[in-house]
Amino acid sequence: MARSSRDENMSAMQLLVVVGSFIALCITGGLLVAATAIPMVASAGTATNAGLTLFDDLPTKIDFTRPSEQSVIRASDGSEIARFYAENRIVVSSENISPMIKNAVISIEDERFMQHNGIDAQGILGAAINNFTGGNLAGGSSITQQYVKNALIEEGRIANDAEQIDQATATTLTRKLNEARYAIAIEKQRTKDEILTGYLNIAQFGPSQWGVEAASRYFFSVPANQVTLEQAAMLAGITQAPNRWNPIKNPEEAKDRRDVVLSQMARLGYISKEQRDAAIAVPVEQMLHVTPTPNGCAAAGNAAYFCETVVNDVLNSPEFGKSRDERVRLLYRGGLEIMTTLDPKAQNDAYQGLTSNLPVDDPSSIQGSISAVEPGTGKILAMVQNTRYGDASKEDPNSTKLNVNVGRSRGGGGGFQAGSTFKIFTLAQWFNAGKSASDQVNTSERNYPASAWKISCMPELAGPYGPKNNEGEGGGMRTVAETTARSLNAGFASMATQLDLCDITKIAKDMGVERGSLATAKDVTELAPLGAKEGDPLPLVPNPSMILGTNPVTPLSMANAAATLAADGKMCTPISFTEIRDRSGKTLAKQDSNCRQAIDAEVARKTTSVLQQVISARYGSGTAARLADGRPVAGKTGTANNAYHAWFVGFTPQLATAVWTGHMTGNEPMLNVRVNGRFYSVLYGGTVAASSFADFNNAYLAGKPAASFKSPSAPVTTSVDAEVEKKAQEQQNQQASGIPNLTGQEMNQAAKALRDAGYKVTASGAWSDKPKNTVISTNPAAGSTVEPGSSIDLVVSQGPKP
Repeated sequence: MARSSRDENMSAMQLLVVVGSFIALCITGGLLVAATAIPMVASAGTATNAGLTLFDDLPTKIDFTRPSEQSVIRASDGSEIARFYAENRIVVSSENISPMIKNAVISIEDERFMQHNGIDAQGILGAAINNFTGGNLAGGSSITQQYVKNALIEEGRIANDAEQIDQATATTLTRKLNEARYAIAIEKQRTKDEILTGYLNIAQFGPSQWGVEAASRYFFSVPANQVTLEQAAMLAGITQAPNRWNPIKNPEEAKDRRDVVLSQMARLGYISKEQRDAAIAVPVEQMLHVTPTPNGCAAAGNAAYFCETVVNDVLNSPEFGKSRDERVRLLYRGGLEIMTTLDPKAQNDAYQGLTSNLPVDDPSSIQGSISAVEPGTGKILAMVQNTRYGDASKEDPNSTKLNVNVGRSRGGGGGFQAGSTFKIFTLAQWFNAGKSASDQVNTSERNYPASAWKISCMPELAGPYGPKNNEGEGGGMRTVAETTARSLNAGFASMATQLDLCDITKIAKDMGVERGSLATAKDVTELAPLGAKEGDPLPLVPNPSMILGTNPVTPLSMANAAATLAADGKMCTPISFTEIRDRSGKTLAKQDSNCRQAIDAEVARKTTSVLQQVISARYGSGTAARLADGRPVAGKTGTANNAYHAWFVGFTPQLATAVWTGHMTGNEPMLNVRVNGRFYSVLYGGTVAASSFADFNNAYLAGKPAASFKSPSAPVTTSVDAEVEKKAQEQQNQQASGIPNLTGQEMNQAAKALRDAGYKVTASGAWSDKPKNTVISTNPAAGSTVEPGSSIDLVVSQGPKP
């Protein structure tokens, strides 16, 4: 706001009228409070001198800061998600304000507004006489003066300047003179309609409504250009005492005030007597159609958690403002339009897909979430939870504002153990190391010593580890493809011993996986070799158990890793908004896709090819995630130890999705639970999570072409179903013919033959004249018939007894 320019053209008559009016007002006691605020020695002469000094420096360039206005967050199709405001205000142009509102405000606030030059001397003197003779206390300020006062107050609020606000509201003669000088200056530079529009946009027209547009929508549920006569009169009457004349809390007083405005309008000729009488006859209750304007993400419905992510991302975006305080002020006062990546159809389909399988407030108390990302762009298309958004209370203890889809770096939680979904990254590194899906690995349970693990980045993390398969699963040598489809833990342990665990965590990170918690100073010290940085997400820890998903990761990052596979190895940073525009439409910040080639395209295609069989194979663990019409889909189930958490992470070429189920409060086993009316002895990732994935994707992709994945340069595996059936036939044949005679065979060769037949193998030594390390006999003996999976002991020659 300019305050130092001079104006040499103010007439002596204007000055005389203004100063004379204020002196008269002081003398007659019109400014009772102001008079007590100035020195007791003040006189007409000193007041005149003050007036001469103030008006000598008249501004010529007035640029009042545009008042605070609501910011709006929108979905990708332009639909509204939520609004944010410090003052509930919507600034509109003159043509969007009903002439009835303008006439009503002029009638009750400043009937000579169209004639005076900013100062209504007659009004001031009338107010002074009224005050002096015991009438209602009045100030005589013109609409222009009120506009000045409100603008100065608002400027102080925007700048967070308490001193400026105090000066703009001080009950002193100096303040009134200052308002007068600005009022005269504004009148010389702006039209009456511009001044009136500015006032109608900035003044308070309700207990929590600023400007006529927000007030009209709040009280009457119509914009300011569609109000009726009685509604216009009520709005005009409120502004002088918004709480006293609030028609919701004080309908009788509000009606009396409205009727005064209507009578004034009739007296001044803006309306006829008949119009006045008809409007007065309308009851207050009939006029009101209250529509509150929620402030913040609570208004976003099932998109509230996504909304929280957008707000967090915006407030942490340096290009949006120099400091966080500045960004907060812009969000709540700047009238911004924030365009997000949210696809409303994906959002609603995700919510229905999740809650139809895991209802809100299910008696099991199990919670769930879905994050969905567009491959190749990183755009977050959907983000839901089966929880109500809000603060927990005695009446609603299950409400929460915690967004479990994201980590603490984006205002969310600490993440959850990924379970077997983390096998995706051992598989990807397997191919990255040049290995094949048809390679055979040992799926029999065994304990691996610390020496079996290679952890080049932190060797001290190695330790003994021997994971168990699910009951009745695995055993013997099987292909990597079958091991993946059937999610055999022991087989993945065998694969990992042939790799560097640091390479597995590195490829996971490169593909977008993040832990939820942030690194502390202690973490930086303890995990320095892993590149831990204080305040950043904790690094993935490459200990042996991590191959089965012990690192707590976020659903959004797992969805993004799946999107990396769907996009031929191109990882894009997940983004929640694309553009932020100010109220004039100028772009303040823009966020484009930030992508890079994270893994080789051939590696991504091979990994995808194997993950397709997790769902398509009859013996796969993710059959519940199959999509309608045979649409190509790939993914991985995951169940953490003791079923603490159950996941399904899957993708099509168009959409990547992570579904998590568990307890937000921590590790609680999901054993012997009833979910959505159905009993589960163990809630695996292939149950509720996989079904939620299928329901969501079927709904969202319906009507869209069924895109195919790009094939690797050569087929990576045969049918897992064929492999499983061949293995079963071999086991049946072995059971029929009994244990083979392995006498004289080399120990390792004999052990492989037994494992391939589906037996577990142990070995013991004995002195013999047979060559060392050759089989002497078996226990049970050759020809014995035993169940597949039984343990066979090989008695191996140690050579002649010394």
